[in-house]
Amino acid sequence: MHGAIQRKLRKPIPARVVILIAMSRLAALFSTHPASVGETYGEHLATASGFGFRLIGAGLACLLHGLLPWTFTSTGSRAIRELHERMVTHRVRR
Repeated sequence: MHGAIQRKLRKPIPARVVILIAMSRLAALFSTHPASVGETYGEHLATASGFGFRLIGAGLACLLHGLLPWTFTSTGSRAIRELHERMVTHRVRR
């Protein structure tokens, strides 16, 4: 794309401008989705990480339940219900 812009303008684009454009696009990658759900990048990182760790724990409980059926009999389903409640039911619509 840089080359296409340069050909259209018929003069070289200063390196600092190219770097600023690249940094702006990179910043957008980190902020677009979090903003779409009403969060900052840090808030989204914390929320998504919390979901991820909860899912890992529930997954391990399900694996253990498969080996030892009398253990963790409702842990997986409870985690799914609670995560669904947090993620879908209480979502702020924008």
